Amino acid sequence: MRRCSLLMFVVFASLSSAPRLHAQGEFITFDAPGAVLATLPNQMTAAGTIVGNYVDANFVTHGFVRTAHGEFATIDAPGALRTQALGMTQARIVGFYFDTNHVRRGYALGPDGKFVTFDAPGAGTSRGEGTIAAAINAAGTVSGAYIDANFASHGFVRSADGRVATFDPPGSVSVIPDTLGINSAGTVVEQYFDANSVGHAALRASDGMITTFDVPGAGTGPGQGTFPEAINVNGMVSGNYVDSNNVNHGFLRTADGVITTFDVLQAGTGAFQGTIPAGSNPSGAVTGQYFDSGFVSHGFVRAADGTMVTFDVPGASGTSPISLSPSGAVMGSYSDSNFVSHGFVRTP
Repeated sequence: MRRCSLLMFVVFASLSSAPRLHAQGEFITFDAPGAVLATLPNQMTAAGTIVGNYVDANFVTHGFVRTAHGEFATIDAPGALRTQALGMTQARIVGFYFDTNHVRRGYALGPDGKFVTFDAPGAGTSRGEGTIAAAINAAGTVSGAYIDANFASHGFVRSADGRVATFDPPGSVSVIPDTLGINSAGTVVEQYFDANSVGHAALRASDGMITTFDVPGAGTGPGQGTFPEAINVNGMVSGNYVDSNNVNHGFLRTADGVITTFDVLQAGTGAFQGTIPAGSNPSGAVTGQYFDSGFVSHGFVRAADGTMVTFDVPGASGTSPISLSPSGAVMGSYSDSNFVSHGFVRTP
């Protein structure tokens, strides 16, 4: 049984952490110590700290945190079969773990290395059910989802003092559990499906008011619709929508509801190809991936004025950006020729 202390790191040297200059930017690639099958980062803070997961040689998933200096610590919740770390702010990390009955349990990990575990009201107690803590803001409010006894998923927010409020957008039959991001104002963004398996976007304000929206041009068939990925400090939502031909397109929605759609020029125009934004920063720049006509994924950064830069991690068979810092650093994962995933940070 291991515990993670964010104040007293066990430091490992990452053999691939030296910066590599490239025409498309400067890249640092990394693997969490103990990772064999995959390193999968999830979030990068403004200070450059990264939280994510890795899979070891026994197919066991562990959480990790990596400082901007390349120092790593492993995250394993006490009594966990597997642990996942999904979100972080101010040295507090949230995620979930599978207990010995394979039930998902939410947790918050403080800078003192102590875990607080919790279950949302209504969460199921059978295999695969339970609670998923997805994100946390500076006030200590956690957003996430729980899976009930019918295997339907619902949203929740948990305040710093432990109070939990559950919610469902109107018409929702299931939310996508790990997409419930939260910003400093306490606004939660989520993807949800209706009874026809069409995707929609929802915003839940700190007072509980829920606003739903669909991007104009989004398809209305199963698997089509609107799929938000993240919300930034200014309330801007980034994500993608799938049209009636199953092609992906990017969108940005400002806090006052203005929606801008866009496509990376090099993106493919066939079914399941196209542009898929991920995170944005306070300046309004956004990063994400696009799939070309050969279904290969590449990275992009779109500035607030619409200027676009595309890139690939050197030697990658696929590049998938996730997060964009205020300084313009991009964090994400890439696949090598053996389809093993690794982490990267790109600076312009």
